[in-house]
Amino acid sequence: MKKYTKTHEWTKAEDGVLYVGISRHAVHELGDIVYVELPEVGADVTAGAPACEIESVKAVAEVNSPVTGSVCKVNDALEGSPELLVGDPDAWIFAVQPSEAAEGLMTEEEYLAYLG
Repeated sequence: MKKYTKTHEWTKAEDGVLYVGISRHAVHELGDIVYVELPEVGADVTAGAPACEIESVKAVAEVNSPVTGSVCKVNDALEGSPELLVGDPDAWIFAVQPSEAAEGLMTEEEYLAYLG
């Protein structure tokens, strides 16, 4: 089950790892995505702090890590095909091995209510 942040990232836990992507709302707001700057595998990330960037025809947006930990995987397919984020709502950007529990994440229902 996906959980969401107030900055429009989603997370999905799988085998102790949190996969991170951007919400459909974020994809819609960004428009055509032209580049994804992936974090380095092994990089330390902090909950609520930028982990990477996405460039679209409209803007450059930071993608925050929803949890503190270490990047253990990146979705290399996005380097050559950043538009995968637009066509696949389950396209993840990076995965984090958390060093502490994630806090403040919302269910899909809570996230939709947050969007209004």
